[in-house]
Amino acid sequence: MDATYSDALVFFGATGDLAYKQIFPALQALVQRHNLTIPVVGVAKAGFNLDQLKARARDSITTHGSLNEAAFAKLSALLQYVDGDYRDPATFTQLRQVLGNAQRPLHYLAIQPSMFASVVEGLAKSGSAKNARVVVEKPFGRDLASARTLHAILDEFFPEDAIFRIDHFLGKEPVQNILYTRFANRFLEPLWNRTHVRSVQVTMAENFGVQGRGRFYEEAGAVRDVIQNHLFQVLACLAMDPPTGEQSDAIRDEKARILKAVRPLTPQDIVRGQFKGYKQQEGVAPNSHVETYAAIRLFIDTWRWAGVPFYIRAGKTMPITATEVNVTFKRPPFEVFDEEDHGSPNRLRLRLSPEVVIGLCMRVKRPGEQMDGEDVELIAKHQRADEMAPYERLLADALRGDHSLFAREDQIEAQWRIVDPVLGDVTPVHEYEQNTWGPPEAASLMQAPDGWLNPQSPTIPA
Repeated sequence: MDATYSDALVFFGATGDLAYKQIFPALQALVQRHNLTIPVVGVAKAGFNLDQLKARARDSITTHGSLNEAAFAKLSALLQYVDGDYRDPATFTQLRQVLGNAQRPLHYLAIQPSMFASVVEGLAKSGSAKNARVVVEKPFGRDLASARTLHAILDEFFPEDAIFRIDHFLGKEPVQNILYTRFANRFLEPLWNRTHVRSVQVTMAENFGVQGRGRFYEEAGAVRDVIQNHLFQVLACLAMDPPTGEQSDAIRDEKARILKAVRPLTPQDIVRGQFKGYKQQEGVAPNSHVETYAAIRLFIDTWRWAGVPFYIRAGKTMPITATEVNVTFKRPPFEVFDEEDHGSPNRLRLRLSPEVVIGLCMRVKRPGEQMDGEDVELIAKHQRADEMAPYERLLADALRGDHSLFAREDQIEAQWRIVDPVLGDVTPVHEYEQNTWGPPEAASLMQAPDGWLNPQSPTIPA
């Protein structure tokens, strides 16, 4: 085994919802496709024993994955279990005993951030943090101050190069495809700047509500839940300069640089909305001002992007579920053909989910004698059933010590710095009808001649 590869995987929260929906299916995939052979230790306070954990793992993979009996048998043989309170030193003493000769464990904290301090301190005092790596789940704080507090807790016991902040969005194939499409195709780069780009839009639409997670959403809201993390990472992929060097930090360096150049939001740069019926959801306050929709307008103060507006929005109970990027280019400097309607400007459309689509919107001549045209879209569509799931990809990278797809602390702080001025009730919440594209007030963010580009479904005929 590679000397840099972790020699044990410990995941706290082994009986929790995240483990049930994501981690166990990812672990089977790691066995099946990555030849995982190291001990896998689940830790929780649930009164479980090892057989019960194995039964839950089987049920998890059957429900949220695809059970492979041979791979599951191998995973089952690797599984071990520690049942105990995260505040009890005895739990970590037992864990150290179960780890045996393991010297480079990877500790995955699939638990509430409020428990991070207790767990990392317990790991340190028991000797399990030495030469170890730690994976932590978002949210990485609730604002800039709490993010810095969280970093201080982790930094007390782990060096930065041993900390892996997991945002599953970064493990998605289509998000990685943004970087690949940009930097593997030379024809895009000369156009990818303020001289040619008029505006950029990112939309994350969901056609469902809070799905019984009202209490959680009351603590989060759209800005904290998906914009500050997921969609800012998409923004970074769209706006960053090409990375230099092959080391894993090269991409993160460029992402951090571009995020630090984004202006902090002002109340004039955001419109918040709440769908009708949200206040009737279980766990939601009857006078709630939490946003289920948010639209923002950003500017990046670099030579490449100065003056180009970036529009980002996310909302629930939208007409469809889709995440899409639209890069709109400026019109030609002179209209050669005398047409009444010059059509739409050129546009590059990147559909990130539920399918992967790249569309190039352009103007072509209509058949006939007249020199007039029509708008068409050249489409490439790609979707493979065997694509690697985000948690499989990210856990495999963490075990190898590859940071490329993990957020770094300076990125996290830069992201919170952008939204910090508009968190909470700084701006009003506008009610909107379900199955619409959000409150009409969001149109006020647009600079002429831009307007919101709503994802269509289906994107192309099946």
